[in-house]
Amino acid sequence: MPVKYHIHTEPAPPRVRPVGKLGIVEWREDCAGCHNCVKRGCIYGFYRDEADRLRDEFGYLDYVYQCKGCLTCIQNCTKGILTRVVNPEYERLGDDYYTPDIILSTWYQAETGRIPVSGAGYGGPFSGSGFDSMWTDMSEIVRPTRDGIHGREYISTSVDIGRKLAQLAFADGSLSVEPPPLVESPFPVIFEAVPGKWHRGKVAYSIAKAAAHIGLYAVVRHDDIPPELSVERDNVVPWVKNADGGASVAAAALVMVDDGKDIAAVQAALKQQNAKRIVAIRVPAGPDTTRRVGELVAEGAEVIYLVFDAHGRELAPSKPRHMRDVLRQLHTALVKAGERDLVTICASGGIAQAEHVAKALICGADLVAVDVPLGLALECRLCGECERGGICPIALGDVDPEYAVRRIANLIGAWHQQFIELLGAMGIREVRRLRGEVGRSMFFEDLERETFGRLFGKRKNSNSTM
Repeated sequence: MPVKYHIHTEPAPPRVRPVGKLGIVEWREDCAGCHNCVKRGCIYGFYRDEADRLRDEFGYLDYVYQCKGCLTCIQNCTKGILTRVVNPEYERLGDDYYTPDIILSTWYQAETGRIPVSGAGYGGPFSGSGFDSMWTDMSEIVRPTRDGIHGREYISTSVDIGRKLAQLAFADGSLSVEPPPLVESPFPVIFEAVPGKWHRGKVAYSIAKAAAHIGLYAVVRHDDIPPELSVERDNVVPWVKNADGGASVAAAALVMVDDGKDIAAVQAALKQQNAKRIVAIRVPAGPDTTRRVGELVAEGAEVIYLVFDAHGRELAPSKPRHMRDVLRQLHTALVKAGERDLVTICASGGIAQAEHVAKALICGADLVAVDVPLGLALECRLCGECERGGICPIALGDVDPEYAVRRIANLIGAWHQQFIELLGAMGIREVRRLRGEVGRSMFFEDLERETFGRLFGKRKNSNSTM
């Protein structure tokens, strides 16, 4: 049995004061001066050791950032002078997809390497758009042996990247066909190329180095590969423009190229430079995705790298579908054609949380690529100042590479723990079994149609982007 994949994490406190969600407002003029203030009864102990916290390396006791919203102090105050409020600066973070809650959760995971837990519980809606209208089946959570984190059961999270054989052939007891090359990733996540807005200082180098540190692959534009990185030792995936660009990175185990009219010839040329390398074809996701991928698979494509926008939607002039629906359609079409096992499909864009990794795989992907969460791990606030040419409020370009590697390793380590928990609760011991396993999930549209649809009919605004 292979050694368990483990990501070492260690605390990485924020460089700048973070934006918190909750705050406690108190009216001191009405305070009764209780000898044992109810604030010291906080179940998270934030006020209990206030003097010590003010002297630690964090430098301050940030009630707004650290408060978990358990409401113990508010409920127990004898004078009723404590009130919980939401920080208005927090509400301005991110956008409608990368919500303030997601940003704050990502910061916490990058700081601690732990699964986020909120004392206030989940107060949001139970259905929304995209992945939020999809739930996983956790029925096996009642079995005590389904516990991958604490070591009582081995759960594999590794995936193979590359083209597979349709069938094996033997002659005289020996394999008569040569299997195509494959590379293994210990976790179904690859780091997407760093967006241009974050190309400052050592950010791109730090993200690629973090991928190598935890054993994952990172896509780097061919002309942006830092001289400190080795395409062979550091799991760099060069993103080349054509076959000529692949000649200088012949040692790379995996290389990426944009889709085009002569892509089959480009792939053949790249394979000629190094027969053991794997070529990933970068395909923009759109209404014609299923047909185009089918053509590429027939031409011998090894890896299809589907690119969605930052919110996980296809590139379409109107009513773009979410990654969830595109992947389901593509996976089903390839299964019907008997070609699904021939090719590896990676989905890039819109992967904001650990649960999105599992849901993308359930819909039909083999692995996913992440980009925005890596910037969030480095304390980015998605304020847009970098795009407007303004001053970055966190001085992202000054981040220390060693510190950045720790933050990103913490984030992916927390994601890996959540992924293990989810697989165990679903009764799945190998991530390869999760691909296309829609029977282990529930979709809001299906449930609504099968229940209320019989009574009230179809929604007028119903569409596949929910």
